[in-house]
Amino acid sequence: MSGVVARLAKPQMRGHLGKRLRIHLPIAFGLSILTALGYKYGVMEPRKQAYANFYKNYDALKEFEAMRKAGVFESAEPDSK
Repeated sequence: MSGVVARLAKPQMRGHLGKRLRIHLPIAFGLSILTALGYKYGVMEPRKQAYANFYKNYDALKEFEAMRKAGVFESAEPDSK
């Protein structure tokens, strides 16, 4: 062993949180914006379009008559024909 001893560098005791926040806060903000936009255009817009297409041709009275004939409702008698 040589008689030379390496000194350890002093640890950073102040400003560590601020230094890390300057790096990680914009990254977290950017990722959250990307996630929100991905959800909006990947999930919500197709879902809204699917609902619009469904209700474009939906006839509530026709559905009611089909359920009434099937005997779903207690207050509306099904056809006995």
